[in-house]
Amino acid sequence: MIAKNAVEKGLSTPAYLKTSLSPGSGVVTKYLEISEVDKYLDQLGFTTAGYGCMTCIGNSGDLPEAIHKLVVDEDLVVSSVLSGNRNFEGRVHPLTRANYLASPPLVVAYALAGRCDIDFETESIGKDKDGNDVFLRDIWPARADVEKVVQSVITPTLFKEFYGNTMTRNKRWNELEAPQGELFQWSEESTYIHHPPFFQGMSKDVKPVQGIKDAHVLALFGDSITTDHISPAGNIAKNSVAAKFLTSRGVDAKEFNSYGSRRGNDQVMARGTFANVRLINKMIGKTGPMTVHVPSGETLPIFEAAEKYMEAGS
Repeated sequence: MIAKNAVEKGLSTPAYLKTSLSPGSGVVTKYLEISEVDKYLDQLGFTTAGYGCMTCIGNSGDLPEAIHKLVVDEDLVVSSVLSGNRNFEGRVHPLTRANYLASPPLVVAYALAGRCDIDFETESIGKDKDGNDVFLRDIWPARADVEKVVQSVITPTLFKEFYGNTMTRNKRWNELEAPQGELFQWSEESTYIHHPPFFQGMSKDVKPVQGIKDAHVLALFGDSITTDHISPAGNIAKNSVAAKFLTSRGVDAKEFNSYGSRRGNDQVMARGTFANVRLINKMIGKTGPMTVHVPSGETLPIFEAAEKYMEAGS
């Protein structure tokens, strides 16, 4: 409803801003349509572009080339605001160093303001049709108005209708040919699902624990390492080790998808370990998934350095 109030006052989002809407369920799209909130979101640039983790996983698409170039050339710290549960740097987009979580209405509010360093209490978020300042309090809907809309459009019937035909409504999915049998038929051709190596070559006899001697440091991190730095779930950078692997398997760059979508393939995920583009390895002193191979002094991607250590048995 904040979108409706904003549009009616003549507010809009800045042209340099990237917006997207990816609801967690098709039911959301339905009740946005019934309440007619969707048409106001559309006018502000929040058009449904996908569902689920599309935006927060980094699949909302590239930035305009001019903006991309400016951010890189000027080394700008740019940010995003999303209504999700992950705010790792570089996840929504590789160039976003700061990511903030907020409620859906606040996401719209920040988009209207066009910046994150705003005090909504004292600063306006834009001008109305007559050139007057508009504050967040001027477009924030009353709780009673929100509850009235919720009560009128969100019903059990919507959920029953949508999820009642989950197994039949996707014609393309249902027409896919799949092998039958009690055991999964692994395919070496798939770049999405690969037979995991965890139990291959395993014996019933427990081997004694080997001591670790003369080991080298693979990478040296500070205190701000997150799970997304260790095993990123966002998009696969075109110059990454995982990208080289996929290219060698005949996958076009436009089909790389994300690490999250390829988590069923250990060959991709091993190459994606520490592949976050915002990773800071103190052995290097700059951002990126690189390290120093200690014996040779060579600077390599972390995966390739690990491979060299394994080949040398060190």
